[in-house]
Amino acid sequence: MSVGLAADSRFLSRERTVAAPSFNRWLVPPAALAIHLCIGMAYGFSVFWLPLSRAVGITQPIACPAEMGFLAGLTAANCDWKISQLGWMYTLFFVLLGCSAAVWGGWLERAGPRKAGLVSALCWCGGLLISALGVYLHQLWMLWLGSGVIGGIGLGLGYISPVSTLIKWFPDRRGMATGMAIMGFGGGAMIGAPLADWLMRQFASPTSVGVWQTFVAMALIYAVFMTAGALGYRVPPEDWKPAGWTPPATTKSAMVSSKNVDLDVATRTPQFWLIWAALCLNVSAGIGVIGMASPMLQEVFGGHLIGLDLPFGQLDAGQKAQIAAIAAGFTGLLSLCNIGGRFLWATSSDRLGRKLTFAIFFLLGMVLYAAVPTLAGLGTTLLFVLAMGVIISMYGGGFATVPAYLADMFGTKMVGAIHGRLLTAWATAGILGPVLVNYLREYQLAAGLPNAQAYNQTMYILAGLLVLGLICNLLVRPVAARHHMTEAAAPAAARSGATGIRPTTRTAEPTTSSALVVLAWAAVGLPLAAGVLITLQKAAILLH
Repeated sequence: MSVGLAADSRFLSRERTVAAPSFNRWLVPPAALAIHLCIGMAYGFSVFWLPLSRAVGITQPIACPAEMGFLAGLTAANCDWKISQLGWMYTLFFVLLGCSAAVWGGWLERAGPRKAGLVSALCWCGGLLISALGVYLHQLWMLWLGSGVIGGIGLGLGYISPVSTLIKWFPDRRGMATGMAIMGFGGGAMIGAPLADWLMRQFASPTSVGVWQTFVAMALIYAVFMTAGALGYRVPPEDWKPAGWTPPATTKSAMVSSKNVDLDVATRTPQFWLIWAALCLNVSAGIGVIGMASPMLQEVFGGHLIGLDLPFGQLDAGQKAQIAAIAAGFTGLLSLCNIGGRFLWATSSDRLGRKLTFAIFFLLGMVLYAAVPTLAGLGTTLLFVLAMGVIISMYGGGFATVPAYLADMFGTKMVGAIHGRLLTAWATAGILGPVLVNYLREYQLAAGLPNAQAYNQTMYILAGLLVLGLICNLLVRPVAARHHMTEAAAPAAARSGATGIRPTTRTAEPTTSSALVVLAWAAVGLPLAAGVLITLQKAAILLH
């Protein structure tokens, strides 16, 4: 028994993931995508809200008694949940994502991506199974605990598990590497939401809305992909570099350091908090727009979307249903912009530099946010949609570019852990952005403004947030030499990459079969392409 446990422990250890000389680094991005495409379903969980809101009534919701208290509502099994109660799962996802990434980022660097990926799969898929039982027994607290808390921890570990590894495999293309993986998180809902909708229709019956069965099926599917992704992770030997690549120490860029900074030291530097603030402000503005994109399009353009010269408030139920379908296509288009921006902006940052890329986010964003009210006033949807698409691309681009920004500032040794702590900016923005936008909208409507103008002040305030972000980004300077790690002070695990082997420098080209690389990319590329195709079909309604 002890021998078997020791063997399992060694299999999951970081030293067992050190790549052989023949390993092809292009196998690592599809492994990361396999995990990110699964946990990215967090963005698509709203597909479950309506079915869950009638899980007891099946065809119509059965309201709980008005006098029922909070605790009683968590365990009530004879009446349906409100969508507002279910929405707390979405909040828990991203709060726990940021918190777990911050708390366990250092452990991830020591344990390695394989162990972190498997723990992520256990938490995310196990959380879905607990939620399935919660739906079957109709216990709301089990959904919050299962997918919200335990699944949220899985999100955090899965999100940061490939970051450090990819940056070490692609020191010559840091932005592109992290962009490929984090693109998957944005695309997970494009695959998962249509799959969940189809599964629920297959499992639905006169006595069930099909949600708990869908949770079980998706947990099993995701377990296969996430386990394969985690087992596919490999870390490069210490001091590995691509053939023909010149390390940053011999380049002229002062903003790309060849030195490393310890996790606890990095989080005490002004650079960390300036980048934290820049990400938080960029995400706050973008997430606010994502949350109000659908109602904004409907309320701003109203009947013009279907060829009628009527404001939103004068449309009948059938006409509102028509423009709601158009708004759904608009939301799908924005999701594509989010995904594309994660890859394109992060890849562009390899040439432009991370600081300049973030400066573009803020400068161009300020112009577009401030221009949206004018574009809306012109009554032309095309310019409005284009502006919003670029805005959302920069929202996604910020997520994908920031890991490379951190690697430039603090080196690659602890970048995964540092990135984990930086993601608390996401948790903060997830509260700040929607609250700011929703309250401003309600204030504008209460002041008597028509629906079409209720977002004008909001867009100007969001542009103001980007001004603050630009200032924070411009203040970023190279980390002072006194903060750099020395070989004598660095932990042994950091010096050797926790591999337990002698550091080596390897620049030879890999000999791994190209067929294996193609198969790995096909396994993640085909589902992603299917999701993009489905989304494009939904977005095509904007052209009619």
